[in-house]
Amino acid sequence: MRSIYRSVLRACRLGLLHLIRRRFFLLFLFLLSSIVVYPYAESSGFGYYTFRVLMGGVILLTVYAVTFSRGLLFLVIALAIPSFLQHTFVHPHDAGMVPELSRVISLAFYVVVIFIIFRHVFKNEKPNSETMFGALCIYLLVGFAFSSAYMVIAGLQAHAFNLSPAVNLHTVPDRFDFVYFSFGTLTELGAPGITAVAPVARSISLLESIIGILYLAILISRINHSVSTAAGGRKPRDRGPIADSPEM
Repeated sequence: MRSIYRSVLRACRLGLLHLIRRRFFLLFLFLLSSIVVYPYAESSGFGYYTFRVLMGGVILLTVYAVTFSRGLLFLVIALAIPSFLQHTFVHPHDAGMVPELSRVISLAFYVVVIFIIFRHVFKNEKPNSETMFGALCIYLLVGFAFSSAYMVIAGLQAHAFNLSPAVNLHTVPDRFDFVYFSFGTLTELGAPGITAVAPVARSISLLESIIGILYLAILISRINHSVSTAAGGRKPRDRGPIADSPEM
């Protein structure tokens, strides 16, 4: 009985270590969970705080995911601290210089992390499952980065976005509305109920749409190139010397 307990404990420990090493897979799960949970964040207090906890976990996992970049790690940590505070403590409707500065720092954090992961993923000549999850994390991080950009725009310019009263119970857009608008724009699905009104907001939304399309095209091209390179690099099996065929 004791040996079975030790075997189970060892298997759980090895599984946990293997899961911890898959940093991009964990980050992808947290990013995807945040997108799934966020529509329920406004319906209840529990959902609101759950979304904040998930976003705080995303910030921490993002820092862990880029620990391989020793040169920019201190910059990432310096940007991650105010970003973590902004996602967990700053209310979406808070105004003033400090909340707006925290949103700008959060945007800078996403941009630096996207750059680090992009350089790490696309320089790998032999992509594996982790690099593929890293590429997917980039796509989701781009959506969150643009949602931060929209929050900065809304904080600097009133009425930069318009909420349709037919489908919204509130009149002032918050973080959840910008996440919805950002991923609707990034995926080209659209975001009914919220419209970019200010010229700078429309310009940024167009830029996000273009980046979303181009990134998917680059990702598919990269996968095709890797597959063709791997297929072309395979050497045929050596069957040894071929005996001369007998003369007829």
